[in-house]
Amino acid sequence: MFACGQTTMFFVGSLIGAELATNKALATLPVSAVILGTALMTVPASLVMRRVGRRAGFMGAAAIGACGFLTCALALYSSLFWVLCVGALTVGFYHAFCQYYRFAAADAATPEFRPKAISLVMAGGVVAGVLGPTLAVNSREIVPDIEYLGSYLSLAALTMCILVLVSFVRIPRLSEADRKDTGRPLLEIMRQPRFIAAAGSSMIAYGIMSLLMTATPLAMRACDHPVDDAGFVIQWHVVGMFAPSFFTGHLISRFGLIKIMLTGAILLLLAVASALHGIMILNFMVSMFFLGMGWNFLFVGGSTLLTEVHTPSERGKTQAAHDFMVFATTALGSFLSGQLLFNFGRERVNLMALPLIITVTLLVIWFGFIQRAEDTAAPTV
Repeated sequence: MFACGQTTMFFVGSLIGAELATNKALATLPVSAVILGTALMTVPASLVMRRVGRRAGFMGAAAIGACGFLTCALALYSSLFWVLCVGALTVGFYHAFCQYYRFAAADAATPEFRPKAISLVMAGGVVAGVLGPTLAVNSREIVPDIEYLGSYLSLAALTMCILVLVSFVRIPRLSEADRKDTGRPLLEIMRQPRFIAAAGSSMIAYGIMSLLMTATPLAMRACDHPVDDAGFVIQWHVVGMFAPSFFTGHLISRFGLIKIMLTGAILLLLAVASALHGIMILNFMVSMFFLGMGWNFLFVGGSTLLTEVHTPSERGKTQAAHDFMVFATTALGSFLSGQLLFNFGRERVNLMALPLIITVTLLVIWFGFIQRAEDTAAPTV
């Protein structure tokens, strides 16, 4: 349900931004504001949930999210671009808490089941791939004369449903000893090759995804493709993001993290190649689908790798540091997306992704050598 709302927000955000912004290069700013809010609240969200527990944190965040969506609705009703950005920033605060769903599942799982637990939680996004853009398109005219106002009102209602649903969830809390133990200094944890590989792959995967996906609805409109077709393409993108989650954990267990993450980098390269090949709807669809799959393999791999970095008492600050870095990068990618698209064109946006794909490929290969050296040096029993 969260992913459904997230997809809808990202889909309509840039379109509404293009309508309300005087400077069209700022059209993606509402989407960037969501991601910036996510980055800013990532660390406080982790600290809050360490103190009050996951369930209370998730419920409070849902209430904040509903307020954010209603603020966006008010901004659209009043045609106020900057109020729209404030509402989007508030929605980002709510999104920051929801990013910890995958870690909440991993915390409750055995070490062997953690990759599958993370994957299965993220697999809920498959439903979002179908319902998100459909919700955006079908609800955009609920309120006569104000397109997309109904979309924001629907998102507020959906978020309150999440609050009710989460109230029934029972999530294990840290023991008293773990809450008192602060563990190693954060910088010591972040210097580990595993953390560097986990954070680096997640950052680049999310950054590329944000850079290319945010620009896609605007690029399709510039190519005279209808809004409904843009929604169809985003559906395929979200399916690509989350459908592999049904088997990503199994693939990691069978073939290993390194091979799956390298496959993710190859899929990102195919996404760029398809985008550069043409401007037909098929080009957009294939590109976005491969982009989603590449993101999935790298992000699930990075999240799984992160669970090997920390002890239970260290997980709050470690997960917070990881997600802050990820969503700060994502916000930058989203903001640059609009600037590059309107100033240089769609081709330049896609070419910008190539150095990042090369970087993540080299990072994963580097960590693969380190892991092999560790396995060789490990004593046999």
